[in-house]
Amino acid sequence: MTAVTELAYLGFFISDAEAWKDYAANLIGMEVLDEGEGDRFYLRMDNWHHRLTMHTSDDDDLAYLGWRVADAAALDQMARKLDDAGIEFRVAGSEEAEERHVLGLLKLTDPGGNPTEIFYGPRVETKMPFHPGRRMYGGFVTGSQGVGHCILREDDVDAAAAFYNTLGLSGGVEYKLKLPNGMVAQPYFMHCNDRQHSIAFGLGPQEKRINHLMIEYQQLDDLGITHDLIRAREIDVALTLGKHSNDQALTFYMATPSGWLLETGWGARPRLPQQEYYTGDIFGHHNEASGYGMDVEL
Repeated sequence: MTAVTELAYLGFFISDAEAWKDYAANLIGMEVLDEGEGDRFYLRMDNWHHRLTMHTSDDDDLAYLGWRVADAAALDQMARKLDDAGIEFRVAGSEEAEERHVLGLLKLTDPGGNPTEIFYGPRVETKMPFHPGRRMYGGFVTGSQGVGHCILREDDVDAAAAFYNTLGLSGGVEYKLKLPNGMVAQPYFMHCNDRQHSIAFGLGPQEKRINHLMIEYQQLDDLGITHDLIRAREIDVALTLGKHSNDQALTFYMATPSGWLLETGWGARPRLPQQEYYTGDIFGHHNEASGYGMDVEL
């Protein structure tokens, strides 16, 4: 059956372009690519033309996320699969595909209202090697695992799980977390490749479409340097340095210039062949700055 192969790119609406360029390059280590389009610039993490597109706007939220399929035949098969499932979509025109730097794509919306794109044929700049915005010991974990993972706003977890299952992802509940009000949060994680998960939801009501984006460094030292730089700038940290139980990555969660969170990590294990669940993390991930939608004791 046709399935998406990776969470390949994301687009964001941002209100402060200069703050984002400084944050992405000088703190995180991404490469800023500004091609003079005026209303957008790109962030590179590898030899793709880009992984993130930053659209200047009065808003500060997720604009869209892009899922990859293998080729034109797979995109046609996905279109038929969506049609059979009763999911509305449209085939984007050539100008829209060119705008995304891909060969073809479908546009649709997930049950949480998140603009979603399925595409094939990304623009890969083998002639333009990735050049980090600051000195780094390595790069980012991408390749067949995609850009990373994100947690999205999905008010109907069952509908979201069914939607992403149609796209070819699978997964389930991986944590049962006790909340201060006596309820139990049961976040739902889904994967489509060796990355432990590419998307998750079920954290409850969220102000923004996106709670956080997680990216992973190849080298532990680069995570440590980012942590030092963030602390030196006194940027809000919502969850302190800690190690997850599910993907076993060492990570911390920091505020972005747009008010949602970026999780930077290292050392994640691949997805397991069988499902497990956990009641907390291995260590760390203590609550620090509140108000970012991660006020859950892990």
